[in-house]
Amino acid sequence: MENLISLVNKLQRACTALGDHGDESALPTLWDSLPAIAVVGGQSSGKSSVLESIVGKDFLPRGAGIVTRRPLVLQLHRLDEGREYAEFMHLPRKKFSDFAAVRKEISDETDRETGRSKQISTVPIHLSIYSPNVVNLTLIDLPGLTKVAVEGQHESIVMDIENMVRSFIEKPNCIILAISPANQDLATSDAIKISREVDPKGERTFGVLTKIDLMDKGTDAVDMLEGKSYKLQFPWIGVVNRSQADINKSVDMIAARRREREYFQNSNEYRHLAQRMGSEHLGKMLSKHLEQVIKSRIPGLQSLINKTIAELEGELSRLGKTVATDAGGKLYMIMEICRSFDQIFKEHLDGIRPGGDKIYLVFDNQLPAALKRLQFDKQLAMDNVRKLITEADGYQPHLIAPEQGYRRLIESTLVTIRGPAEAAVDAVHALLKELVQKSINETMELKQYPSLRVEINNAAIESLERMRDESRKASLQLVDMECCYLTVEFFRKLPQDIEKGGNPTHSIFDRYNDSYLRRIGSNVLSYVNMVCGSLRNSIPKSVVYCQVREAKRSLLDYFFAELGKKETKQLSGLLDEDPAVMQRRISIGKRLELYRSAQAEIDAVAWAK
Repeated sequence: MENLISLVNKLQRACTALGDHGDESALPTLWDSLPAIAVVGGQSSGKSSVLESIVGKDFLPRGAGIVTRRPLVLQLHRLDEGREYAEFMHLPRKKFSDFAAVRKEISDETDRETGRSKQISTVPIHLSIYSPNVVNLTLIDLPGLTKVAVEGQHESIVMDIENMVRSFIEKPNCIILAISPANQDLATSDAIKISREVDPKGERTFGVLTKIDLMDKGTDAVDMLEGKSYKLQFPWIGVVNRSQADINKSVDMIAARRREREYFQNSNEYRHLAQRMGSEHLGKMLSKHLEQVIKSRIPGLQSLINKTIAELEGELSRLGKTVATDAGGKLYMIMEICRSFDQIFKEHLDGIRPGGDKIYLVFDNQLPAALKRLQFDKQLAMDNVRKLITEADGYQPHLIAPEQGYRRLIESTLVTIRGPAEAAVDAVHALLKELVQKSINETMELKQYPSLRVEINNAAIESLERMRDESRKASLQLVDMECCYLTVEFFRKLPQDIEKGGNPTHSIFDRYNDSYLRRIGSNVLSYVNMVCGSLRNSIPKSVVYCQVREAKRSLLDYFFAELGKKETKQLSGLLDEDPAVMQRRISIGKRLELYRSAQAEIDAVAWAK
């Protein structure tokens, strides 16, 4: 079971190293979920003496006013043999065998954080003590509760200390070690008062009475120790600390423990309670209870850690990769992001993602509807047909069929198809721009880099505009081709069909009558409708070939070519990540490292069990 406390010790040190020490944070906090024993007491309650008695060493700073100004995470490791020594987490390669030096380092490290300002800090100091005279145990020594600020401290420090203590002990995984002096009324005890607020049923609170030997003659602490004055779920424990004179004389701790045992064994009032009194019993009892609590919490810890790892990995994935430092790495990273965007864009066109279907609607609905709306009746009205036919004949009427008149009528009618052709090109261009914007928004990596996002958008739009121009040129050429060369077979059939105005037996003098001109208009309309049917199929082919196919094939080719010419500084400009996102990724990465380490540690203990 000893490895359970060692497990929590490792996790607490890792939490502190990565800045996760119970402070308020938007990130999940493993520290809050770890079972711990927080030592709470007012100033001059004997809190420091209790801790030193458990350890068996003088190592805590002493003095007037608020001495403890940062949480001290005290991790005790029992050695079977060997010299006892101490280590601070902030000085990992230094072993302290002189505990007076430990005391000084606690003071110095406190000042390093608070700047000798006598203010407090929530950042803990981690101290590990290895000794044959301790039990495996972890305690968190918190600043002593006080009612007044001393000189050099802000008035708010009274509330600041209370808030700090409360932030530790209100967590359901915290075991409270409430230190109260026996020569004061429990009703006025700072430790009992704050413990009662966060743990009203006393389910997490261990009560410790100090200064029993300093009570007025004729009084004793039996009622308090038997739980009659204030009942807790766990029995009260009394301790007899060294006197100030003993401290001044540096009386040996081992001798002090022996005198403490003798005091309870030889006292008429406390003899019946002697088996569960004293700092040695307190240390053993706390160690055993902490082991039991840790054991009961391991399944919950495993579940919490696994869930948090999944959440952190998900967020880290959304935040994207860390920016490379060298030019090659930056270029590769930009290319990878561009490929991700390009793939998403292709998926929209190919139907894997929505949007590509709108392009087909241009060909299936918009273009045919626009062709239908063309005003052929205006070009083929009787007056216009007569005008063009007679003008085409010039000074000499046509002999058999008004060929030049036909050509002019057909050309003037077909040229109106240029409008729908251009409209189809522009409609597809607008849809492709829309898909570019949608693809950029769906490329998660681009959310990190606003400058790269703008550059890719501009490059894609420029490419689409070049493709639109080529597509417009090709589509209009299709219309112009129809104007330049008429399908001869269509007209060769006309002389065989009298009803369609192709009969050559009419006299020259009745060829300009209404019936004749109507037949010419009808022939032209039939031919134009045939051409419209052909262009309805060929214009979409041209648009897809020049715009859609090209966009899939080479949307960012020009951008890639320019990218290879850029210097490191220019590439860095494209990867100008938001500092807040960068800091968030670093924080998430550290937290993920902590949780994965915790997962491995807990799994190792679980398998060992």
